[in-house]
Amino acid sequence: MAKRGTSAEDEAVQIQRSYYAQTAADYDDMHVREDDEHGFALSFMIAAVEQFGIRSILDVGCGTGRGLLRIKLALPGIKAVGIEPSAELRAVGHSKGLSHAELIDGDAMHLAFPDGSFDMVCEFGALHHMPHPSQAVAQMLRVARRAVFISDSNNFGQGGLMARTVKQAINAVGLWPLADRIKTKGKGYSISEGDGLFYSYSIFNDLPQIEHACESVHFLNTDHSGPNLYRTASHVAMLALKSLRQ
Repeated sequence: MAKRGTSAEDEAVQIQRSYYAQTAADYDDMHVREDDEHGFALSFMIAAVEQFGIRSILDVGCGTGRGLLRIKLALPGIKAVGIEPSAELRAVGHSKGLSHAELIDGDAMHLAFPDGSFDMVCEFGALHHMPHPSQAVAQMLRVARRAVFISDSNNFGQGGLMARTVKQAINAVGLWPLADRIKTKGKGYSISEGDGLFYSYSIFNDLPQIEHACESVHFLNTDHSGPNLYRTASHVAMLALKSLRQ
């Protein structure tokens, strides 16, 4: 999440930070299940790590450290670091045994690492909480040496058939940003008790820049869907390989 922006974005950041501060103690109960879409995606990513010889991982927007803990348990030889801007969520992660060197403060819009610092950079459900997710993805691609793994929303695959059809038609003519502004009464974001402040986001929005930077891109539906993931999958995981060679 950006730490600086327009006044409206700064206000949104404060709303979101306040939500996490208030819910940090209950965050895992509210947001984490072993059988949820991100747990499924994480299992897939861990298998890919072994397949492609990944030795270091950066987890962006890692919350209370769910991904880091799973990686450490399954792949004890991997160097894994997570960034999380919420001090309260980091504190919960530290209480689980993650060190202050493993779970650190960080800004997804300006990752404080040199180019190619980690073999893989990943995120699980963080991009739809950011006002400029494409900037965060660009940073992930910059810092990743070999691969990027994303597990996040596809708003165009959410809802019933009629709702999906309407959203996809609006997006096809390039009017979705305007429609979303109207829907959110100019704010650009929505707020729910279960997810806090979030933006309308599709993993497919960032596909062009990912394909430009990577040699190979692979998709996984992490919830039930039809064969066309853009049209039917509410959540999608993506493994993008910058290089197919180890």
